[in-house]
Amino acid sequence: MDNHMKGIKILDFSQALAGPYCTLMLGDSGAEIIKVERPGSGDMSRAWGAEFTPGMNSYFASINRNKKCMTIRMDSDEGRELIHKLAAWADVVVENYRPGVTQKLGMDYDTLSAINPRLVYCSITGFGSVGPDAKRPGFDLIAQGMGGIMGFTGEKGRTPTKVGVAIGDIIAGMFGAYGVMRALWERERSGEGQLVETSLLEGQMALLTFQAGRFFTTGESPKPAGNIHPLIAPYETFPTKDGYINIAAGNDGLWSKFCTELGIEDLEKDPRFDTNPKRVQNREELVPLLEKETVKFGKDELLDKMAKARIPVGPVNTLEELFGSEQVKALQTVQEVVHEKIGPMKVIASPINYSKTPDEIRTPPSLLGEHTDEILAGVLNLSETDIAALKEKSII
Repeated sequence: MDNHMKGIKILDFSQALAGPYCTLMLGDSGAEIIKVERPGSGDMSRAWGAEFTPGMNSYFASINRNKKCMTIRMDSDEGRELIHKLAAWADVVVENYRPGVTQKLGMDYDTLSAINPRLVYCSITGFGSVGPDAKRPGFDLIAQGMGGIMGFTGEKGRTPTKVGVAIGDIIAGMFGAYGVMRALWERERSGEGQLVETSLLEGQMALLTFQAGRFFTTGESPKPAGNIHPLIAPYETFPTKDGYINIAAGNDGLWSKFCTELGIEDLEKDPRFDTNPKRVQNREELVPLLEKETVKFGKDELLDKMAKARIPVGPVNTLEELFGSEQVKALQTVQEVVHEKIGPMKVIASPINYSKTPDEIRTPPSLLGEHTDEILAGVLNLSETDIAALKEKSII
């Protein structure tokens, strides 16, 4: 049975992370992707991370598999002509330029949809296409700060802290892929494409969920409070002799089991802590008493003890510990793809599992311009002479 997106052709003008993560998801689902980059430098992320070989590093490789890469000088008349021909071939365009840039390049939605009315055009920006901040450059750190999450992430009384991965970019990319899927489904009914827009800022706001709900109810902005849950206790990170673990005693029944396993039954009945609302209210008194007990155990010992009592628990892993765990091995989340020039490369597989149409890692990330000649000849039917002329003018 074919993958969900097999036969869907995507023209990818995006770079860095948000757009490439969007097309990563679509590529894993079977779409054919042509990634268009600037000659010479390419996607800015080709210069980030530990390098395998010139033009290919750990950052770029982590989000650009299942894509063929070509180069086009997009600010030239000849390059613009090539883009328009490719847009006629494509089902989907994905870009993450600032608003206004694609209009200058002649590759905006209005221009390309006039060429191909069935085109689904996905635009991922920093802050949306309207409003006073629309044309500002949008990077993950900026979006995390503006989007509210960073305002309540970090240790109490300390500097606000961003999430350790570029969650603003990643979430925007995920919403972009979701939007493309929905627009393609609508096209099946109407026969028409449409413009799909999302932004880093809107993605961050979508993640606020119950924190936004609390604000709408109380009018109070949440503050950084470490790893606690603002509505549940104990639900946080605890020290052991040789590391940290997370324990989530999310109701009074789990609290009772937790106390039993630690041998602190007296705290279970303590009137300060005998219900969850009281434990939340008196957290500053409770936590030091619990930490005094958890540090008596080794990390694995306490994890095993809590797990046997069916108390939600988990280690705070390093990546070495994560990728070496039996659970990750069982899930086969880490897979290997072989690049003919670089050799074997490890990648994180799609987190979605299907019984009939699984996602696939078909090809490794490509070198800059690796497939330019192949695409121009195979998709646009250009001759060797035509391609040589474009190279002579530095268009490709």
